Amino acid sequence: MTTNRKLRFETLAVHAGHAVDPATGAVVPPIHLSTTFERDADGGYPHGFIYSRNHNPNRNSLEEALAALEGGAAGAAFASGLAAVTAVFQTLSPGDHVVAPRDIYHGTANVLRHLFAKWGVAFTFVDMCDLDATRREIRPATRIVWVETPSNPLLQCTDIAAVVEMCAGKGIRVIADNTFASPALQNPLALGCDMVMHATTKYLGGRSDVLGGALVTRTADEHFEAVRTAQLFGGGVASPFDCWLVMRSLGTLAYRMQAHCANARRIAEFLAAHPKVSAVHYPGLTDNPHHALAARQMRGFGGMLSFELAGGRDAAMAVAARVSLFTRATSLGGVESLIEHRASIEGPQSATPQGLLRASIGLEHPDDLVDDLAQALEEV
Repeated sequence: MTTNRKLRFETLAVHAGHAVDPATGAVVPPIHLSTTFERDADGGYPHGFIYSRNHNPNRNSLEEALAALEGGAAGAAFASGLAAVTAVFQTLSPGDHVVAPRDIYHGTANVLRHLFAKWGVAFTFVDMCDLDATRREIRPATRIVWVETPSNPLLQCTDIAAVVEMCAGKGIRVIADNTFASPALQNPLALGCDMVMHATTKYLGGRSDVLGGALVTRTADEHFEAVRTAQLFGGGVASPFDCWLVMRSLGTLAYRMQAHCANARRIAEFLAAHPKVSAVHYPGLTDNPHHALAARQMRGFGGMLSFELAGGRDAAMAVAARVSLFTRATSLGGVESLIEHRASIEGPQSATPQGLLRASIGLEHPDDLVDDLAQALEEV
């Protein structure tokens, strides 16, 4: 893709990282499964590729595309979202400190608690919706403030620009998990973040058939080079086929997100009016405490929501057992709607309300999804 014009998101999603195959003229790029690449007689690598852990044509294309979609300088693709998270924290040294939100994907929290705590990396979980509380937790040793907005599973929103401002000039990197929003709805780098993380498994892949993660950096600085080192030496790279699958899905991302958002809002409105539902967590509802902030820093409110049953855990489990269109499964961002009792997934240490169900709203007709939830709620 070569042009001097500034392209809109929908166009970038189709064309970024794509090129006609020079060998065959194929419009759809081939999958390069080779793990190794031929050297010249003088020992050089004329095509720029050495070994697939270092670089691969499919991974290069995906990294280029994701950097373009997030408005960043470079990207790095990993075998999973948690591989990307781990690579970020591998750039730290013993004694460094991380501030992260209390309502955070439990996998990210586990990386800090179970992998890096024993290597002397300190961390503090804070209510990041409270900017004063967040500011109080920043120490001289703080090197990363990790932002997750909207959060998992309560869909809380953090003021990204405000967090960036409080960290300015202190040698702190602000890194945002943008998985719930996707670059179609939110661009943390444009709000000042240093790096953005995605589980490409979710909306970017969009079909529940590929595992992956990615990091995109605002500037190709020494911190991103340290991430590249962790990617290379740690070896948690995305496979060529997985990169190809994500690239295949990017072209429809903008339009899929429009439908996810519209469906989620319809479901949220239904649940908010239901007498057996005690709370709905969705920033697209106008009475949600995060609505104004989400409207300011997002271009849509996303396809994720959670809701709490007045009857607590038993009622939540009963609703999850009675749905027929929703699938009881972990993950999110696919074309099919999923529902799960989140506290059960997170384990005994979970702070998630026992009566809460998290739902990934898919691309089915919203009336069918409403009907499914209505019948499931009927006998609770």
